[in-house]
Amino acid sequence: MFYISTDFTRNSKIADTTNKENIEVNLCVLCRHVALENYIFSLMIRIRKLSPLQIELFYKLEKSFLIILKIFVLLYRPDIVDHDNQINTLLPKKLSDNYDFVVIGGGSAGSVIANRLSENENWTVLLLEAGGIEPMLSDIPIIFPTYQVSPIDWQFKTEPSSYYCLGMNNRQCNWPRGKVLGGSSVINAMLYVRGNKKDYDNWKDQGNPGWDYESVLPYFKKSEGNKIEGLDPVYHGTNGEMTIEHFKFQTPVTDYLLAAGKEIGYRIGDINGSNQTGFTYSHATIRDGLRCSTSKAFLRKASKRKNLHICTHSIVEKILIKENSKTAYGVMFRNNEKTYTVRANFEVVLSAGTIQSPQLLMLSGIGPMDHLKELDIPLIQDTPGVGSNLQDHVAIGGIVYLVDPPEKYKFKQFTYVLPKLISLKSLKQFAKKKSGPLYTPAECEAMAFINTKYSNVSADYPDIQLFFSAASMNLDGGRFSKKIFGLRDDFYEKVFKNINYQDSYSVIPILLRPRSRGYIKLRTKNPEDHPIIVPNYFNDLRDLEVLIEGAKFIHKISQTATMQNVNARVNPNKIPACSIFQFLSDDYWRCHARHYTMTIYHPIGTCKMAPAKDPMGVVDSRLKVHGIQGLRVIDGSIMPNITSGNTNAPTIMIAEKGADMIKEDWMSREPFEALFVHWSSNQPDLINSSRTCEIIYLTIDDLG
Repeated sequence: MFYISTDFTRNSKIADTTNKENIEVNLCVLCRHVALENYIFSLMIRIRKLSPLQIELFYKLEKSFLIILKIFVLLYRPDIVDHDNQINTLLPKKLSDNYDFVVIGGGSAGSVIANRLSENENWTVLLLEAGGIEPMLSDIPIIFPTYQVSPIDWQFKTEPSSYYCLGMNNRQCNWPRGKVLGGSSVINAMLYVRGNKKDYDNWKDQGNPGWDYESVLPYFKKSEGNKIEGLDPVYHGTNGEMTIEHFKFQTPVTDYLLAAGKEIGYRIGDINGSNQTGFTYSHATIRDGLRCSTSKAFLRKASKRKNLHICTHSIVEKILIKENSKTAYGVMFRNNEKTYTVRANFEVVLSAGTIQSPQLLMLSGIGPMDHLKELDIPLIQDTPGVGSNLQDHVAIGGIVYLVDPPEKYKFKQFTYVLPKLISLKSLKQFAKKKSGPLYTPAECEAMAFINTKYSNVSADYPDIQLFFSAASMNLDGGRFSKKIFGLRDDFYEKVFKNINYQDSYSVIPILLRPRSRGYIKLRTKNPEDHPIIVPNYFNDLRDLEVLIEGAKFIHKISQTATMQNVNARVNPNKIPACSIFQFLSDDYWRCHARHYTMTIYHPIGTCKMAPAKDPMGVVDSRLKVHGIQGLRVIDGSIMPNITSGNTNAPTIMIAEKGADMIKEDWMSREPFEALFVHWSSNQPDLINSSRTCEIIYLTIDDLG
C-alpha cells in the first residue's frame, strides 16, 4: 500500500507506508509502482459503479479524488509537474538591501511588471508576494473551483447585508482573491475577455489621455499569444507570452445553447474583435489545454534572470515614505515572523489588487484623512478616493434548467454530473490521451453579450453578459456550491436538493456596467486583518432592473426549438423567501437576485485613475499616486469604470502599459542628469557586479 502527501504543490512526495520514509517524487520510481496504478484503476472502477448517494459519501472523504488525480499526473503528465521549469525564489536573508524597483504583489499585474522591468539588465527588481508558488493541479481546468476558499485564496467576505447575499451564510458573499504567484489568474475560470471599445474611450473622456481603445489595443496584443484560428490579426496578437485558446473539451449541451442563440438572431463570433455583441465559445488563458496563469506566462523564464529576485510568503506591512518630501523610498515586509526593510532606488510599484492596494495605501498614510485618524495612522497624504469607487460585476446565481439528453448521450457527458464526470474513463483520457472532460472548467464553456431594452442595440454596447455552464450546483450534490458561494445548507436543501445529479445546465446573467458604488475601509491597523468590504450591490435600483432582463432572456433561450428538443425546463423549486411572488415574474427575479447574489470576482476601481482636479482620483494617467513621488499603482484598482466583461485581460493590459510608462520615464533620463552618485558596497551579485549604484536624479527644473 502507498500513500501520497496532500499538499498539492509541485514538490510532492510519495512514500511506502511500511516504513513511512518520504522520498522526492521521481517519475521513474513512480512508474515502477505498477501495483499502485492497478490499485487506482480498480478503485475508480468501483467508484463508477456507486450510486449517487454513495458517490456523495465517497467525495466527502477529504481530497480523495484530488489525491487520485495527483497520482495520475505524477505518473503520466510530466508536462504538468515540469520540475525543470519552476520559478526561482529567494529567502529574505539572501535579498539585497536595495533594488531599483520593488513590486508589491505577484498577481495578474505584478507578474507582468516584474517581467517587463527586469528585461532591462541594468535594473534590479524585487517582487514580493504574500503567497507561494501555484499548485500543480491548478493547471487542470475542471478543478479550478477547489482552489477557491483554500490556502491560496485570501478568502475575503463582504460585510453582512440586508439587501443582497441573503441566501448566504451570515448574509455575506465570498470574494475569492488569489494568494499565490499569479494571483487570481491561478484560481479564476481562465476566461479571456477584453471588454468593449467604448469602455476605454470613456476612460480617456474622463481626463485620462492615452487610455482610449486605439491606445490600449497594442498592449492587449503585446501579451497575447492567440492560437484560435480565423481571428482578425488587426485585433489579436499571436506571439505574446499569454497563450489564448478555446477549451479543449466542450459538452454537447454547449453546442445546443449556441445554436439557440443563433436561432434567436445573434451571431456566433469573436467577442474580442471588431464587435462584442454575440455568442461565442469562450476564449481562455489556456496552453495545450492547461491553465496559463500570469505566473506561468511571465515568471517561469524571467525568474532565471540575475536582476530579478522573487520573495514569496512576504506580507508587506507598509510603504516607506519620507514625510517632508512625500517620496516613497522602500517597503517594510514580514516573512516567517521576521520583519525586513528594503529600499527602492527608483520606484515602488503597488500591484496588490483592488482590495489590498487601497488597504496598503491607507496603512502607509495615504487615504481619507478622517478614516486614518480613526485608526491613529499618521497622515501623509489626504486622498479621499482611496478605497472608494468600488465596482464589481454582480450576477444572479442559481438559474438552473433540467434537460433530457438525446439517447446517444445517455451514458456520456451531455452535461456534467459527478457520476459521469469522475470516472476511470475521464482519468485515462486526461492522463494518457490528453483529452476529455477534465480539460474544461464546466462553468463557462461559452458566453454571450446581449442587449436588453435598456441598451442601444445599434451601438454594439451590450449591457448583459451570459455565462453558459454545462453543469449546475447540483453537479456534486451542492458540495462545492455551498463551499465556494457560501450558500446556507437550508437554502440549498429547499431549492436544489431534489434535483441532485440530474442532467442540467445553468446560465448566469451578469451586469456589465453597474451604477452602484461600494467602498473598502480598514478594519484595523494590522495588515493581515481583512479590510471592510461593502460592494453596495443594487444600491442603484437600475442595476437590478437590467439584471432582471438578463434572467428573462435566459428563459427565452430555454423556449427555443433547439432547447425544447432536449426538453429544457426551469428548476421548479422556488426560493422559499420569494414564494409570495408569481414564479418567474419580475418581482420574483428581484427577490431571487437579492438572495442568490453572485460576484463574478471582478472588483475594480478603488485607486481610481483620474486627473488631479477629480477629488476621488488616486493616480494620474501615468499611474503615479497623486501627491507622492516614486510610487505607482498598477493593477485593476486604477480602472475609473469597470470594463464590459471579465477583468483579467484588462488588468494584464494595464500592467503592460504601466511597465512601458516606467521604462519611458526612466530610460529617457540622460547620464548628465545624474549629478550625485552614491556607491554602495557588499551587495549580492544582481547584475554581474559586486556593487549597485543608487542614483539621485536632478533635472534643470529641480534646480529652479
